[in-house]
Amino acid sequence: MMDLLGSILNSMEKPPTVGNQESRRKAREQAAKIKQLQEDEKRKKAEFRKYMEKEVSDFIRDGAQQKKKYDPMGKIERTILHDVAEVAGVTSFSLGEDEESRYVMLFKKEFAPSDEELEAYRKGEEWNPQVAEQRRRLKEQAALEDAADSQSERVKACPNSNYRDKYSHLIGTSAAKDAAHALEANSTYGYVPVANKRDTRSIEEALNEIRVKKRQKRGDHAGEGTGSS
Repeated sequence: MMDLLGSILNSMEKPPTVGNQESRRKAREQAAKIKQLQEDEKRKKAEFRKYMEKEVSDFIRDGAQQKKKYDPMGKIERTILHDVAEVAGVTSFSLGEDEESRYVMLFKKEFAPSDEELEAYRKGEEWNPQVAEQRRRLKEQAALEDAADSQSERVKACPNSNYRDKYSHLIGTSAAKDAAHALEANSTYGYVPVANKRDTRSIEEALNEIRVKKRQKRGDHAGEGTGSS
């Protein structure tokens, strides 16, 4: 019986030492701090969101405001503000070159910024529509001048006239005659003019004409012989 009880007691977990108890206490305190920090962060996010919801709502109701610029804020705060703006139907942009200077600007839908305006904000400049219009006109003028210069260079590179124009007084008459001759040939007899054909008689007519000429020739020779005797 004593042996059985001894074995049971030996198999039971030994009570923690003083060092182990201290480590567990510190672990519990650290876990409690982490949980508290998470709860505080969650509460702060909720409060910031509520604050931004009111800010965006006031911005929408203010008819004199077309846009609103906020001071630089952290990434989490910017994310919350973007989400609130999207839900409210407001356009938002994060601007600024580095993380420390990043800020958010809100725009009402009907006053959404142009690419030129956003580019000015990204460069840290104030948006001035009059200055932007002057810049746009200068760019257009420069583009027109470049196009005119390119056109002028192309005109200089091309000859003013070709050899046909230059020597038209020499080749024009010959070309005109050739064209007239071809036109006459086509109109009179298909392809070849009748006047240019060597013989328009049939073969039989040609043979008959040759026979007649031979008879006439023989008759002439006979008359000459009789006269001489």
